[in-house]
Amino acid sequence: MAALMRTYPAALLTPTPASQMTGNATIGTEEKCVFNEEFKYILLPVSYGIVFVVGLLLNSWALWMFIFKMRPWNTTTIYMCNLAISDTLYVFSLPTLVYYYADRNNWPFGEALCKIVRFLFYANLYCSILFLTCISLHRYVGICHPIRSLKWMKTKYAHWVCVGVWFVVTICLIPNLVFVTISTRGNSTLCHDTTKPEEFDHYVHYSSSVMVLLFGFPFLVIVVCYCLMAKKLCKTNFSYVNKSLPSYRKRSIKMIIIVLSVFALCFVPFHITRTLYYTSRLLQANCKILNIVNFTYKITRPLASINSCIDPILYFMTGDKYRGRLRWAAAKRSKPSLPSVLNLVSKHKENGSSSITTST
Repeated sequence: MAALMRTYPAALLTPTPASQMTGNATIGTEEKCVFNEEFKYILLPVSYGIVFVVGLLLNSWALWMFIFKMRPWNTTTIYMCNLAISDTLYVFSLPTLVYYYADRNNWPFGEALCKIVRFLFYANLYCSILFLTCISLHRYVGICHPIRSLKWMKTKYAHWVCVGVWFVVTICLIPNLVFVTISTRGNSTLCHDTTKPEEFDHYVHYSSSVMVLLFGFPFLVIVVCYCLMAKKLCKTNFSYVNKSLPSYRKRSIKMIIIVLSVFALCFVPFHITRTLYYTSRLLQANCKILNIVNFTYKITRPLASINSCIDPILYFMTGDKYRGRLRWAAAKRSKPSLPSVLNLVSKHKENGSSSITTST
């Protein structure tokens, strides 16, 4: 398989603008195949720019709320704060990608920053998946095993779990720092999302292993937990036919909907299309199929980034404490403080009494 990849056309691995394509460019997949990627020079800069602005504002606000307005933390708050940190680190890397794709695949920032930016993308991707899994497990134990949760759902355990998540993701992505590299094509410098052509087959095997460990297994855990939670909630909801559901059950239902929506929109399409893209390149599919698969993969990359903007919605929808603090902060900004109101009343009284004295 390695020998097969070494003979694979370089044009397939380095996208060629449509303006450089000729009628003979697609004759014989084994000889030469080019990708028409004009769409990504508009799609990726615009989408990454929007995610940067929105994600930075929302996650900065969330971190401010977690750090300064929500002490002491509970278990869910610890997981959400770490999720916000992961999202914030990632959005800080997006301006470099906006420049890179707006300049039509030209990377002027050096190899080290290329490795860091690609690392942050996958670190955020898999940290988000694992922290959402932790939040889901926490809610599952609280709903389905409330007595047992009193022992295991303490904040000290949550801190250790978060340290474990960061450690596992970092260890799993260290090879990615080795694989990712830059190369020169004409007057442009490419920052490869995968690796150089001769190492691509090894990268596919590594990437597939990481995907199974950090996406496949957590996704299976979340689905099982939510099925059991849904069964428990549906079974107990019969006693609330003529009454409103308790707030913690409403939060659980909202969390199920939001987390599954994040996976359905952001994570599942990206991993499916990436797997098809890598497999098609590895098996040297014909040029038409390669272009279709490449197109679908590239349009799902921004979807994987949108989770940085959706996560703050999770904080607001499923956390009464976060939502209450947020409303309190907004109300405090919009209303005058009590001393200022008293000062106005006293001044009004003083003016009224002076006018009465003058009139008499």
